[in-house]
Amino acid sequence: MKLGLRGKIYLGFFFLLLVQGLVIFAWISHVMKESMLDEIKNRGASIGNSLSVGLVEPMLAMDFLRMKVLVDETVRLDQDIFYTFVLDREGNPLVHTFKNGFPVQLKAANQVSDRGTASLQLLDTGDQRVYDYAVPVKVNGDSLGTLRLGLFQSRAEKVVNQILVSTIIIIVLAIFTAGFVGALLVNPMTRSIKKLHDSSEQALRGNLDVHTAPMLGKNCWDIMLCHRQECPAYKNYHHRCWYLAGTLCPTCIEGEYAKKIESCRQCQVYKQCSGDEIQSLAESFDAMTLSLKGNLSVLKKAEKILSDQKIRLQTILDAIPDFISLQDQEGRFVSVNRTFCEMLGKTKDEIVGRVNADLFPPSHAERYNEEDRKVLETGIPLIKENQVTGPKGSKWLHVVKICVSETEERSKGLVCSGRDITPLKRVQEQLTHAQKMESVGRLAAGVAHEINTPLGIILGYGQLLLEDVEKEGQIHGDLISIVKQTKICARIVKDLLNFSRSGDRVISRFDVNEALEEVVSMVDHTFSLNHVNISRQYHGRPLIMNGDPEKIKQVFINLLHNSFDAIGEDGQIHVTTREAKAGKEIEISITDTGCGIGREEIQKIFEPFYTTKGPDQGTGLGLSVSFGIIKEHNGRIKAHSPPISDKTLAQGTQFIVSLPLGSNRMEGA
Repeated sequence: MKLGLRGKIYLGFFFLLLVQGLVIFAWISHVMKESMLDEIKNRGASIGNSLSVGLVEPMLAMDFLRMKVLVDETVRLDQDIFYTFVLDREGNPLVHTFKNGFPVQLKAANQVSDRGTASLQLLDTGDQRVYDYAVPVKVNGDSLGTLRLGLFQSRAEKVVNQILVSTIIIIVLAIFTAGFVGALLVNPMTRSIKKLHDSSEQALRGNLDVHTAPMLGKNCWDIMLCHRQECPAYKNYHHRCWYLAGTLCPTCIEGEYAKKIESCRQCQVYKQCSGDEIQSLAESFDAMTLSLKGNLSVLKKAEKILSDQKIRLQTILDAIPDFISLQDQEGRFVSVNRTFCEMLGKTKDEIVGRVNADLFPPSHAERYNEEDRKVLETGIPLIKENQVTGPKGSKWLHVVKICVSETEERSKGLVCSGRDITPLKRVQEQLTHAQKMESVGRLAAGVAHEINTPLGIILGYGQLLLEDVEKEGQIHGDLISIVKQTKICARIVKDLLNFSRSGDRVISRFDVNEALEEVVSMVDHTFSLNHVNISRQYHGRPLIMNGDPEKIKQVFINLLHNSFDAIGEDGQIHVTTREAKAGKEIEISITDTGCGIGREEIQKIFEPFYTTKGPDQGTGLGLSVSFGIIKEHNGRIKAHSPPISDKTLAQGTQFIVSLPLGSNRMEGA
């Protein structure tokens, strides 16, 4: 486990004192040993010189008793002297203080130097270590012998050791005293740092209500005798007034800390309440957490507003029937609406973050990428119409791509919006078809009017000639053929006139069920001869509408005859009527089990002169006339092959006629 700041300070402080004590101890030891050696030298020299002077006379007189008394007295008076003995010129012992005999080895252990000066040697006797001091005994420069003096080293070392032990005790006491004083100084600092650390941990966990700075004995309102409760610093015990904005002190400058701190440093509140660096750090930390709390509160409000706006915007986008998407510069989808997801058959999570290549076929994706790149580079919007084919069939889309600019020179992304214009295309096709039929109708009306008169003359003269010729002759047969073909031409002219709406109209209120039943009853017997049965399923109530009942009957006759022709023999025609669109329309359905109509042909069956029947079986105007009559009555007519009302039928055709219920107005009426 790593040491904390307090432990590091204590350890460093102790190590510093310990090193300092060891250095002092080593220095004192060295000084003491040098002093001890000097003391021994000086002391030996002093004792030796004094004793050598006293030995001169006895040695001249060879008075061994006096020499013995002198050396014994010297040893007796000083307990540090281990031995004393005197040697003559030849190095023979004259007197000594040894009780067990003179040790011969000591004679040569230390000798006077060649220059005749004293010599000091440290000798080890086995039991003791002594300093041996050799002093020459001279008279007028002549040497009489040598005085040897041995001083105990252990006793001198004992004194030195006692001094060193005292030094160690003093150093240890100094270390502990310094450590105690240091602890008194360090503890408040480390406690403040520990509290600051704990507060920062709490702030990291999201708790910004922490208070690190110590409580003050006197606060700004006490010092300034202020009682303005509206001031943000009043009764605020945890934040210093010079960190707070909007304080009401007369000497304060308005604004945040950076603007007012210079003036606050001259204030008596700051001078009395400001502390050391640790306290200033704690106060700054409290001010920082207070500022962060305010900023976070503002950010949370802004985030909530942005989130609400994002939800509203997404709701608006999802409610728009057009598909909308937003892509970044790399072509990744950033946001899409519900219509876009439904168009691709994917969820929003499956689309966001993907590119065109992930969502569209390779050929489409490559074309879309090229379009996107061009719009982003040029900034020119792209407007186009696309025909796409999907699982549900072909659709027409009106697409607009606009560049979203971050700056005047930089593009941020691309917005693509579009809508399904398939119904509009169908309306355009129907309008084109109606205009085409209108043109053909005008042409047919003109042709019918021009041909009708010659046909009447041909038919009249033909019928007159039939009365004048013999019935069994060739001419009579030829005239019958002329009359017959003329009637066929007259019928075609009549269909053309009906198609061009050149006939008279009689508007009345009538029951569609009754009109349909009248037509069905008229053709029922004829159809049954070929085993074609007609079933009815009428609405329970009368379906009243305003219109020309004869023209509506003509539509029913045309549709029934078309069904009969498609069946030929052995089939079924089913006729139903009902209310549709909440009672606003009448819907008539005529379904057969015939051969059906091809997909390409069903798009053209309402065009004039287009027929799927063989030669001499139809003019191709029946459905065109029916289409015009229904349109004239503000209705619609559609064909489905196979029928949509009965999914079990693999072939056959269903015609659905929709007419307004109870309408009081007809087109052109």
